Amino acid sequence: MSKLRTAIIGSGQIAQVTHIPNYQSMEHAEIAGICDTNIDTARIAAEKFGIKNYYDSHRTMLEELKPDAVIICVPNKFHCSITLEALELGCHVFCEKPPAITAEEAEKMAAKAKEKGKILSFGFHFRASEHIAFLKNRIAAGKMGTIYHTEVKWHRRRGIPGWGCFTNKEIQGGGPLIDIGAHMLDCALYLLDYPEISYVCASSSDRIGKTSGVGLMGAWNPGRFTVEDGIFGYVRFADGTSLDLQTSFAINRREKDVRSVKLFGSKEGAELFPLEIYGEEGGQLVNLAFPFLEMRDWHMDLDMNFVNACLGTEEPLVTAEQGAYIQKLICGLYESAETGKPVIFLGGR
Repeated sequence: MSKLRTAIIGSGQIAQVTHIPNYQSMEHAEIAGICDTNIDTARIAAEKFGIKNYYDSHRTMLEELKPDAVIICVPNKFHCSITLEALELGCHVFCEKPPAITAEEAEKMAAKAKEKGKILSFGFHFRASEHIAFLKNRIAAGKMGTIYHTEVKWHRRRGIPGWGCFTNKEIQGGGPLIDIGAHMLDCALYLLDYPEISYVCASSSDRIGKTSGVGLMGAWNPGRFTVEDGIFGYVRFADGTSLDLQTSFAINRREKDVRSVKLFGSKEGAELFPLEIYGEEGGQLVNLAFPFLEMRDWHMDLDMNFVNACLGTEEPLVTAEQGAYIQKLICGLYESAETGKPVIFLGGR
């Protein structure tokens, strides 16, 4: 099997901690170059990981190296423009989540990937969990019956990032919903098989973020806090299924960090992270736990899936169309929270 020649765009934490080590450990992938708008940052990363070529322009890197695929690890504001450029130049693209800032951008990205016949995937790594795969198969086998309600949650008690641009709405597009809540939302929508959205409604708060306090992920500047610190929403789907969403960077609760996806079906219910199933058997109520279900490196598994998909040996686990769907839903929730009104999707939205 041939090797996939890749290039890294952005040399920050997610690139250095996750993607570069992952790709360098794969037999069928290699990193031809890395770029960052700060040439010194690119050079330091290149020297650290033994990458031969480094640049301060992604366009120059792509034109000179002509990689098969790129891994985009830049702030959300730049996801769309760089993805479109890379696709136009004939590259497959793995873009960190979220897909973009707006639904229109995500749709353009998906359309361009289809036009060019290239793979576009996104960094929703929780999707690679063996728990998700197990539950997806159980749903497909009909064991849970009809799923009629879902709850998704990711709360951090005081988890406002004190670094980067996570609290800058212009650059990131939002706060915990577009950053961490998107992961739980993605898991639920994958399990529900992306039903047609009827309407959404949501409310948000920035009361804690705009005041100083004790941070568990570094100190933040309340004067520059322009995102929500929590958002709470409801989604109604056309088939009658509903979904409750709660996600926060900062909320007053007992636990430091809580994340979960809950599904309620006519035959069984289930909760993820960790996986448990609730139902009836032999006239008794039963709870099933899976303590020995393997816990793998989901980042690694998703990166490997992208490489194999580019080489034609697997289907991509996360597709461009799925990314556009989740971006549309995220943007609808933000619009409802900002306007105080439900956002209607059926009928041409």
